[in-house]
Amino acid sequence: ANRRYRYPFTNCTQCGPRFSILESLPYDRPRTTMRHFAMCAACQAEYDDPENRRFHAQPNACPACGPKLRLLGIDGGSRGEGEAALIAAEEALRVGCVVAVKGVGGFHLMVDARDEQAVATLRARKQREEKPLALLYPSLEAVRQDCQVTPLEGELLLSPAAPIVLLTRRAVPGGAWRLAEGVAPGHPVLGVMLPSTPLQCLLMEDLAFPLVATSGNLSSEPICIDEEEALVRLAGVADLFLVHDRPIAQHVDDSVVCVAVGREMVLRRARGYAPLPISLSGLKRRPDPRQAGKSETGPQILALGSHLKNTIALATPEQVIVSQHIGDLETAEACRVFERVIDRFQEIYQVAPVLIAHDAHPDHHASAYAQRQSLPTLGVQHHYAHVLACMAENQLDPPLLGVAWDGAGDGRDGTLWGGECLRILEVTGDRQVGQGFDRVAHWRTFPLPGGERALREPRRAAIGLLYEMEGDALWRQERAPLPLQQFNPGERAVFRAMLDQGINCPRTSSVGRLFDAVASLLGIRQTTTFEGQAAIDLEYAIAGLETEESYPVQLILQAETEPRLEDDVGAKGDDRPRILLLDWEPMVRALLADLALGAPRPLLAARFHNTLIESLVILVSLLGEDRVCLTGGCFQNRYLIERTVRRIREEGYAAHWHRQLPPNDGGLSLGQAVAALRHDPGAASPG
Repeated sequence: ANRRYRYPFTNCTQCGPRFSILESLPYDRPRTTMRHFAMCAACQAEYDDPENRRFHAQPNACPACGPKLRLLGIDGGSRGEGEAALIAAEEALRVGCVVAVKGVGGFHLMVDARDEQAVATLRARKQREEKPLALLYPSLEAVRQDCQVTPLEGELLLSPAAPIVLLTRRAVPGGAWRLAEGVAPGHPVLGVMLPSTPLQCLLMEDLAFPLVATSGNLSSEPICIDEEEALVRLAGVADLFLVHDRPIAQHVDDSVVCVAVGREMVLRRARGYAPLPISLSGLKRRPDPRQAGKSETGPQILALGSHLKNTIALATPEQVIVSQHIGDLETAEACRVFERVIDRFQEIYQVAPVLIAHDAHPDHHASAYAQRQSLPTLGVQHHYAHVLACMAENQLDPPLLGVAWDGAGDGRDGTLWGGECLRILEVTGDRQVGQGFDRVAHWRTFPLPGGERALREPRRAAIGLLYEMEGDALWRQERAPLPLQQFNPGERAVFRAMLDQGINCPRTSSVGRLFDAVASLLGIRQTTTFEGQAAIDLEYAIAGLETEESYPVQLILQAETEPRLEDDVGAKGDDRPRILLLDWEPMVRALLADLALGAPRPLLAARFHNTLIESLVILVSLLGEDRVCLTGGCFQNRYLIERTVRRIREEGYAAHWHRQLPPNDGGLSLGQAVAALRHDPGAASPG
């Protein structure tokens, strides 16, 4: 009998959309996209009544005055409105159709998660070959039928943010999964969420089975936010479009979280989390002479984030406002969204930045954008930004040790960094240029034949690793190693020439590429279809095996080779700073020997992980800092982060890692903003 019965846009002050409909601050209805809907008398009375729970609920509406559902065909023609549109969309989902559903912050592409053919069709159309697809479940009880759910994971699923939570699949007798195997092929982990909007509640109540609910886009593109755009960009992907007429001001993807070391860790920060600010109230920083006599209350720094998993940030001396997940800046559409988010953030927060911080890589879109602006710019070294993000999130002051393990980022010595230990230094008035951090240790470098192509082909990383060990003898072995077997003789000859002559073979210290190489050597993954796939497979290969066994590594003390500025202390001659080099070669030789003896892959995968962990523990004990920040995409690996934290604590040191922001590049904008607030000229690229 209620006038809002089965109305898909029912909400109150606690559950309604905010950021995605916000056009400017303060958050009042005339400054949101709800300004297009004049409230009826009944809704206005609720809105004006201080004793009503809808008092000043800015999106307040009902069927008489609020947004309405429509179902569109691929030609844009109407296939129904209101309740009829919802029922028709549900029937289409039951018979295996792909339905694009407009939500709070953008579109989802939905299919029946039990229907193998429907899932395969969605994958083919979306051009998403193997990456797991997110699932929408009717209830927590339904989730428990398919997944193991700890109390904390249950709390996260039921929380107001309602993120996608990564859960371990339940073992099913006989392997008869209720879900289509194509949802997450070969993966023991599922990404699961519960309804977070009235429309999703209605869908789940009526259908009572799990749906695939993946972002409404093609791979590498940003999410669609309006029906006109969706009809063009999702043409050939969706069979029907369930839309509404409430405009979306800000695109907002679903957030992704997991539980690691007994607490929540955000892997993608968007709906329900962004743009909540990160406090910097305890951070020490150098006074900025440009701001002498000026107020420091407003946002002053614009940070542009990374090339992949991009976010942007606005910073004041007291807090940093980090945007929602924007995505990879690899398409023209993604770059347009990136610039639109920058403009919208400056409008919402009334910002007039005095400086733009960006990744020091000169060829990234964000760097080019920064150089086109009329403001001073600061190029921040990639891994320095990673560590500063973790430091700031944990409210820590330097000095401390930062461990940044990831795929790769431009180093200051002409190599690609990614296996770094950085000592973060206090910034004082008399500190010399270039001394915001010291690179005190890193993994031994090896070549990546083909450069960026190696990021998608772990077999190339493995060939570079083997060549670094064997040199020219690699090509004369009686039986070619497994990675070389993936290529024909002509291709091998090309690799040999490339490596012998150093053509398109950048050197890297990346732990991410080390994961790739080992996954290839073990025959787990030779090529990938999404970022981090080989490392994920290598982690899952452990399959719950419990062992503390590890392989040897060698520690080498050598002179620092990265270039120094002339006024740096100790930059010349035999007084150059010394740096610890972690040599992976003993580990790789031992692993290959075990592989030749037929040792089980779960054991080899576990020993590899344990070796990384024990090597880090040794470094921490040698480098003399009591506090360690763990950051970078490699620490999304739950086995790695949980055991690393445990071992560091066992040795009497304090371990810190991410919670509010991702350890991957999604947190980089925070670190760039902190670098700018530290006013560390040494963070700047030579340009």
